[in-house]
Amino acid sequence: MDKSKLPRHIAIIMDGNGRWARNRQLPRLEGHRRGSEVVEGIAETCRDLGIENLTLYAFSQENWSRPTDEVAGLMELLKYFLVEKRPKLIKNEIRLRVIGQIDRLPESVLRELTKTIYETRHCEKMTLTLALSYSSRSELTEVVNLMVRSALAEGNASRVVREDELDRMLYTEGLPEPDLLIRTSGEHRISNFLLWQMAYTELYFTETLWPDFGRAELEKAIEEYQRRERRFGLTTDQVRAIL
Repeated sequence: MDKSKLPRHIAIIMDGNGRWARNRQLPRLEGHRRGSEVVEGIAETCRDLGIENLTLYAFSQENWSRPTDEVAGLMELLKYFLVEKRPKLIKNEIRLRVIGQIDRLPESVLRELTKTIYETRHCEKMTLTLALSYSSRSELTEVVNLMVRSALAEGNASRVVREDELDRMLYTEGLPEPDLLIRTSGEHRISNFLLWQMAYTELYFTETLWPDFGRAELEKAIEEYQRRERRFGLTTDQVRAIL
């Protein structure tokens, strides 16, 4: 691994908890519990490697439609993670952020989430962002509606929206766009995750289920990322001239 060519921002779709549990004839919630333990190790590994930003797709808006007992169990696991891992986040200088419609979270979870965000606000080694009750389409729709209301309030029906203006209104404002997206469990789709932000993100798919994803798998993904040439619409010669 070339430490001078690390991605600044890695996003991960953590998939395969249910299948991991089913393969072992365990309850689905046990797969989610094991998956939550992996989060800690991956976050610490990213921090140790020098990755500045890690964003995890933890719970989508579509996930609210899952069985009630599974959703309740996931919320309890989230609350446990926020309470138990808060001291480690602070010790490791990892700042917590969240994106999504978090007003839908249970009050007890929202309380611990708010506390963890506040207590890690000065941490500077790495930013860990959790996508909770998140939908990229909803995010974009919300921004468009805000812009429409703003234009109407200004009486400016011909107002032109700039890309940078829209970008600043997204949940991810202040974060660099993801350089690398990793999706576990063999699925090859991005599932309504950071659609705007991932316009030029390198995509990496692995058959490994999330509960089995560790440092070796992460380093393998980063090494694959470093072998790719990112052109952003330019030619190879143009990119090399810039470098």
